[in-house]
Amino acid sequence: MARGHDGLALRGAAGGAAALRRDLLVRFLHDYPFQPATAHWRAVEAGQLIAAGLPQGRGLDLGCGDGLLTRILLEQAGARQIVGVDPDPAEASQAEKLGIYSTVHTVGGDSVPEPDGSFDWVLSNSVLEHIEELDPILGEVGRLLRSDGEFVFTVPGPDFHACLRGPLLPGASRDAYLRHLDARLAHHRYWGVDEWESALRGHGMRVAESSAYLTEAEVRRWESISRATAGILYGLAPRRPQPIEIQRRLGMRKAGQRMPLVFARALATVLSAGLHGRSRVTSRRYGCLLVRAAKR
Repeated sequence: MARGHDGLALRGAAGGAAALRRDLLVRFLHDYPFQPATAHWRAVEAGQLIAAGLPQGRGLDLGCGDGLLTRILLEQAGARQIVGVDPDPAEASQAEKLGIYSTVHTVGGDSVPEPDGSFDWVLSNSVLEHIEELDPILGEVGRLLRSDGEFVFTVPGPDFHACLRGPLLPGASRDAYLRHLDARLAHHRYWGVDEWESALRGHGMRVAESSAYLTEAEVRRWESISRATAGILYGLAPRRPQPIEIQRRLGMRKAGQRMPLVFARALATVLSAGLHGRSRVTSRRYGCLLVRAAKR
């Protein structure tokens, strides 16, 4: 058993679609005190990445954000030489202060100031779905990876919409609900493996393996939490800012903010209730994909 930041015990996961780990949920609630929906999603996501394992060698964290999720991954996978990239100066500054990156570049993912073939692997966690013009990003990943290097990324999958419960009011338009949600989340695509294979092939990469995660029950739990938190704030805003803008205006993204562990553990119990057992075994739809691609 590894012992992570702030003394939280973190257990390894293994095999298949990783179950929601309560220890990771506690950790993310602790680190993201004002973002319970994000904490829920990230806990499932991190469990999947931990179960799959991170490659060895020099890595690039593409769209590293504040770096908190990657810090948790590295506590499980072991130290790596890793470079961070994020276009947001505030997020990049927080990531740099964590001390897990050898360098953090505050640039877009299409113009990383690193030599050709200088990385053994690239990680992109819940980033690619937000990028409207994806081809330049994939081209840059292909340039940066060495031969046989790995591109590991997580994205919402083609069944994400189908997993959602949808509008609560009788007679409300599901299509309008989905358009509104996609605008709030800034999601531009929900590709399947074949579509990713096609997009990657043009940049010298191929899909080596993929796995699905975030069961229908987990998606709906995230949806319910999000509906009662970020969804309300987004709906009340005079213009339609992205959640990160709202959080900054309300002072929710200040470095070092933490939820006391006693509250995080209690909230994790409530948020994870009923998500284990039969619903995981019988789930036929999953909201997200973990893809491992290799450079040819």
